[in-house]
Amino acid sequence: VQLQASGGGLVQTGSSLRLSCAASGRTVSNYAMGWFRQAPGKEREFVAALSWNGDSTYYTDSVKGRFTISRDSAKNTVYLQMNRLKPEDTAVYYCAAGLLAHYSDYVSDRGYDYWGRGTQVTVSS
Repeated sequence: VQLQASGGGLVQTGSSLRLSCAASGRTVSNYAMGWFRQAPGKEREFVAALSWNGDSTYYTDSVKGRFTISRDSAKNTVYLQMNRLKPEDTAVYYCAAGLLAHYSDYVSDRGYDYWGRGTQVTVSS
């Protein structure tokens, strides 16, 4: 599975962006999908995840109510809609795919099998 994240950019506080993660090589319809981010000088952190069947979504507290993860199985693509962006959302965003079963797996980067290259999101104040 190859993952390609896109959609990042430079925006102002309060703006919106939609990140896309296009999968190729095989379908990811039976994979859990996650978004992580890494800010300069910080460790990579969990942002959002979606179960393979779409029944469950998980978000880190700082993005709840602002970000939404979704997937389009027909396009083999996962999205991260980011609204009301803040300067602290500035980071490189990565998408990942994995065969996950437990909540602890979703929020840890160790559980994911495939990673895409990141896309830079910069939010100016």
